[in-house]
Amino acid sequence: MEKETLCTFDLPTLIEKMKHSQSWAKGEVNAMILLKKPDKQIILTALHEGTEIQSFQSNDSITFQIIEGKVKLHTQKESVILDQGQLLTIHENTNYSLTTKEETVLLLTIANGTLQPAGT
Repeated sequence: MEKETLCTFDLPTLIEKMKHSQSWAKGEVNAMILLKKPDKQIILTALHEGTEIQSFQSNDSITFQIIEGKVKLHTQKESVILDQGQLLTIHENTNYSLTTKEETVLLLTIANGTLQPAGT
């Protein structure tokens, strides 16, 4: 079986599909796993205005890329507001929470931090 070398995603189409789902209409957070491998996950997530996700801690590093909207992210030491087009990385074992003031779509990339040498 041949390995895929390229994975492409039409984000505007996927976001539109997510926002027309039953779970979105019920006010639920909508998430779609785009890539799931042992060392990495990429998750497209749509959040309603006023969504709060509290005290989530990950043993992995996480990157938030804001596609639409705005999110306020909090750690124990600081808070930051991320706007559309911005990206933030949180190192492993960092406790964080986030809140939205408007409808927001983001890409979460979760990596276990284990680096493999090139060619392996």
